[in-house]
Amino acid sequence: MTVDTQTMGARKRLGLRAVLMAALLCLLAPQAAMAADSAVILLYHRFGDARYPSTNVTVEQLEAHIAELTSGAYTVLPVAEIIAAYQNGRALPDRTVGITIDDAYASVYEVAYPRFRAAGLPFTLFVSTEPVDAGDGDFMTWDQIREMTAHGADIGNHTVTHLHMIGLGDARNGEEITRAQSRITEMTGQAPVFFAYPYGEFGTAEMSLAERSGFRAAFGQYSGVTHAGAHMFSLPRFAMNESYADKDRFRLVVNALPIPAREYVPFDPVLGPNPPPFGFTLMADVGSLSQLACYPSHMDKPAKTEILGGKRVEVRFDAPFPPGRSRINCTMPGPDGRWRWLGRPFFVR
Repeated sequence: MTVDTQTMGARKRLGLRAVLMAALLCLLAPQAAMAADSAVILLYHRFGDARYPSTNVTVEQLEAHIAELTSGAYTVLPVAEIIAAYQNGRALPDRTVGITIDDAYASVYEVAYPRFRAAGLPFTLFVSTEPVDAGDGDFMTWDQIREMTAHGADIGNHTVTHLHMIGLGDARNGEEITRAQSRITEMTGQAPVFFAYPYGEFGTAEMSLAERSGFRAAFGQYSGVTHAGAHMFSLPRFAMNESYADKDRFRLVVNALPIPAREYVPFDPVLGPNPPPFGFTLMADVGSLSQLACYPSHMDKPAKTEILGGKRVEVRFDAPFPPGRSRINCTMPGPDGRWRWLGRPFFVR
């Protein structure tokens, strides 16, 4: 339920029209089928609901996305298959995409579901149970959710009340997860295996709780490409909304490649020292890092970046992050006109 501010820095990096058009021309060229160990996960909320542009995509945007995804260049898989491939060491088709939808708004059933179903595109719906139970007209009904599961939709856990989890502690957050899990299982016959943090807010405490709760993976709401070897309880998703869902930007996103990294400092997105010393170590060769640029959401210029030993990236910020949600996006050109993308969320109490 947040504005997709995480892409602002990346748009600065990708904003030159000439660069964008050159990349798109490369992407239009026929590509040989390849195996990959990464996938782009998309995040939607509302569809055709102009009241909330920060969490909505227009019908025209949605139909353009579906046309792109069904063009033959991509493999759209259930999120469960993507995560299983990572966890079992199996390769994925190049340009694999997964679709997720948060919050179970009524427009999912009215606008998106019939179009995704007609196109044969699988998706995972993350449900917060309280507004569905309350019969809130802005949300789907359990009958509608059951209909979608009968036609292949997967259901994920999104808590009962869509609360801000950070700082509430394991007892309160655990109760929300447990109650939602029980209710979703009761009403759909499907026990969720994935969790999405409400508002995309999480720290190490919430990641640990999601893992101990028995989920196979948990998802945030910040830009980046999932990949084998990534931490399964802090996975990124590219959020779609009216401002960041045009066809050119969508093509760039669904063709994105990872900057596979580990040894993040800080590992906990909930910041202590602010600004933090930020860094990560590359897990694989991604070519020259000379064009790597990292953009914090609270700065109007790239952060200072230093490459150590060809694998370690250290980033320094000129100013502290403001209270609330912030992000950093690191991007660099990849092969065949594609872009590599890494994001991390930060939260200041």
